[in-house]
Amino acid sequence: MFTKEFRLVIATPDDIFFEDNAQLIILKTSEGEICILKNHEPFVASLRNDLIEIQIDGKRKKAVIAGGFIEVKPDKVRIITDSAEWPENINLERAENSLKRAEERLSSNESINIVRAEASKKRALARIKAYENKVE
Repeated sequence: MFTKEFRLVIATPDDIFFEDNAQLIILKTSEGEICILKNHEPFVASLRNDLIEIQIDGKRKKAVIAGGFIEVKPDKVRIITDSAEWPENINLERAENSLKRAEERLSSNESINIVRAEASKKRALARIKAYENKVE
C-alpha cells in the first residue's frame, strides 16, 4: 500500500510531546520557512521559536515550539526542542507577563544576559501567536 505519511516525533527534555504519522509539517528553520513531506531530502537544521503546523489524517493542527533542531529523513522527522505546547494549553496571561518582563529587562540599564532575555521574549511572542491562532 502506498502512503504519503512519515513518522513525526517531537521530543522535549521532559517527554515525547508528539509521536504519530503525519502527511506534512510546516515550520521555521534558521534559514526560513519549510514544508516537509514524505521522501524529503535528508537534512538537519536549527529551529526558531515559532508555530509549527502538522497535518494528520488530512487535518491541520498547530503547536508552538521553543527552538531546537530538526532531523529529516525520507520516512521520519525528529524534532528536539526545549518545550512544545498545543495552543489550547497556553496560559495567555502567563505568556503576556513573560513578554512584559523580557521587554522590561531588555530596556533597562541593568547588566543582564541579553541572549537569555531575547530568547525569553521570542518564546513569549511565539506562545501568544499560537494562542491567538488556535482553532476553536
